[in-house]
Amino acid sequence: MNAGLTSESMTTGSVPQMQTKAMQRPILEVRDLKVYFPIFGGIFYRKRGEVKAVDGVSFTLYEGEVLGLVGESGCGKSTIGKAIIQLLQATVPGVKLEGEIVFHHGDKAVALLSLTPSQMLPYRSQIQMIFQDPYSSLNPRLTVGQIIEEPLAIHCRQLSASQRTDMVAQLLNTVGLGGEQRNRYPHEFSGGQRQRIGIARALATKPRLVIADEPVSALDVSIQAQVINLMQDLQEKFGLSYVFIAHDLSVVKHISARIAVMYLGNIVEVGTSHQIYYEPVHPYTRALLSAVPMPDPKHKKFKDRTLLRGEIPSPLAKPSGCPFRTRCPIAQPDCAVKIPPLIEKKERSVACPYA
Repeated sequence: MNAGLTSESMTTGSVPQMQTKAMQRPILEVRDLKVYFPIFGGIFYRKRGEVKAVDGVSFTLYEGEVLGLVGESGCGKSTIGKAIIQLLQATVPGVKLEGEIVFHHGDKAVALLSLTPSQMLPYRSQIQMIFQDPYSSLNPRLTVGQIIEEPLAIHCRQLSASQRTDMVAQLLNTVGLGGEQRNRYPHEFSGGQRQRIGIARALATKPRLVIADEPVSALDVSIQAQVINLMQDLQEKFGLSYVFIAHDLSVVKHISARIAVMYLGNIVEVGTSHQIYYEPVHPYTRALLSAVPMPDPKHKKFKDRTLLRGEIPSPLAKPSGCPFRTRCPIAQPDCAVKIPPLIEKKERSVACPYA
């Protein structure tokens, strides 16, 4: 975990309160989402199998809320984000998506997976994404002004060229960069500045939902807190809803009202930030948190470590039943029968009847 992200370095004051008040009206509902990637091979390049990257995930995001999505690399976090904004269909031939992704737009509940690309276009302005790598996600051939203006030209055609120019300058100022830097290119900025540019581009169309795919993992520790604070300020200022994807629990704890923990394509526990971080129930969540380095080795949490046996199974050959059972310290014989559903336990949802 990053030692630089302490409670003193984060501004968390009014954001959780705003989230609590707004948690009655959903903005996004994911129901039994499955994403399977095909595997081709052989002489005739035929389909030989599939990777079950996401295998029956369900969660709800409420207006004004930040939902953290955490787990080890390869558990399917980023795949969920790309499925929500329909990037997978355009970039991965043969990908199979099942389930429902419902976006609440005003009084309408829109099933995103049933939309064609042209039908999806009006909703793309309302759902934006901040990508993990702030350099590869920015076109190096375009200036910063052109990068931020591009979504305005696509989704806000009623604006004149001068109005778009003014909005670009305003957006750059909003994220802490001066409007005079609009004629510079991405390679002329630092990593933290490039991520601010990515945030400005995501905010250009005034979205209601932002998918943040590990937005600070590629940044230096000294810069991470600045970007997180900026995202919190913008979330409060514009009433944004975030799906915040990360593997760093210290980051997710500070920005999220609720946290969903993933393992091998499934959600194993959902609870408030305090519950997940200080009162974990599922054995995988306990193991994940026990791996967080403690500055004081005499701390009780440091002593009570949960050590997992074995290696993470391959998504190509997932275990039957509970995907965590082959490494679980409390696994029972019936854990191999079926994937345990999320059940309400201790005021949170847990996918384990024995936890």
